[in-house]
Amino acid sequence: MNLDQGGDSETRFAEYVAGLGSVIGHVERTRPLRDYCMGLMLPGERKSVEPMAARTAPARTAAQHQSLLHFVANAAWSDEDVLAKVREMVLPAIEKSGPIEAWIIDDTSFPKQGKHSVGVHHQYCGQLGKQANCQVAVSLSVANHAASLPVAYRLYLPEAWTKDRARRKKAGVPKQIKFKTKPQIALEQIRWACESGLPRGVALMDAAYGRDARLRAGMTELGVPYVVGIVPTILMWAPGSGPRRMDKPMNNTGRRDEPELVSAKKVALGLPKQAWRAVTWREGSADQLSSRFARVRIRVGYNKLIPEKLSPEWLLIEWPEGEAEPTKYWLATLPENVSFTQLVDLAKLRWRIERDYQELKQEVGLGHYEGRGWRGFHHHATLCIAAYGFLIAEQATIPPSEPRSAAPVQVPPLPDDYRPRGSALAA
Repeated sequence: MNLDQGGDSETRFAEYVAGLGSVIGHVERTRPLRDYCMGLMLPGERKSVEPMAARTAPARTAAQHQSLLHFVANAAWSDEDVLAKVREMVLPAIEKSGPIEAWIIDDTSFPKQGKHSVGVHHQYCGQLGKQANCQVAVSLSVANHAASLPVAYRLYLPEAWTKDRARRKKAGVPKQIKFKTKPQIALEQIRWACESGLPRGVALMDAAYGRDARLRAGMTELGVPYVVGIVPTILMWAPGSGPRRMDKPMNNTGRRDEPELVSAKKVALGLPKQAWRAVTWREGSADQLSSRFARVRIRVGYNKLIPEKLSPEWLLIEWPEGEAEPTKYWLATLPENVSFTQLVDLAKLRWRIERDYQELKQEVGLGHYEGRGWRGFHHHATLCIAAYGFLIAEQATIPPSEPRSAAPVQVPPLPDDYRPRGSALAA
């Protein structure tokens, strides 16, 4: 199916839903699928089941509420199959603007008041910028400079949840779900992307993930190059130096006594003035942005749990004019001949995941699901991604000469004769 072969948005939406409907198992599910996606895209402050039922079937709200609730919380259709169909239909529209350049790993959080929603725990909540009661999900998006699309999405289940049989059973957590850290989930998603044959991109992630040596080593083992944020305290051998005592045993901290190991911050502060240069890049629809950067080839110090890796990497540092010290650090396994501008541009391309989450939450209600179960949490997210994917494909129909920011996507209207069945017995 090609979503950009003419026709109006209503026709394209009908074709899109038909494509999704081909993988959800029962033809009876196509109507609630259409209504749910429509409800996510229609204007409204809340995109939970009850207000969406009122918007999509105002004359039969109670029956529609039962239909949509059953479809999202109980119906046993496959999130993986639907997301695969979304990729099949939406990626061609994204790639009209150029090939996939990046695989972006990140997580998003949803503040919660109670303690019964699946995975809710007192943990760091990015949305609030502090420790709070929330759910956290890890995702992988494919991206180029024009657009991005989440292709994998999984709830992080805290260890306390994995050990609580009663809560697991009540929330419907599958038996095969064991405790995994967020970086472990991220590496699983990257491995899956490799095995699925997704268009390859450079892995991008912030320091919460980039600081994890196992994750970086795992990506290298899979042959996935990366540009990842790191903390300034990470230890490395300074430019021009490296391990010299490979025949010596490690000490009780898991490292060899290498006096040359220094922090990334110390490397940055020791660079000569001529190492720093202004680099301009384009971030989203904004004007050209510029800052001051330096880059050097280094070797990272690994602990005893990670095999020694002697290959040099790029250390990229940002130190904006007027700041007292560097503000951001990245490690990159890109080739030695990569241009300075390209290295900075890829590091900054991670902003697309922030746009993903902003639009998924504000436009299609990613955080509005009010159910408590594992299946419903993931079904709702999958349908939000499906709705978001349609909007991305619609953006691709805007002529190149017309500014996209000046031509917002119009959600296809409900036909005058639209009469959702809204049956409580719908699958």
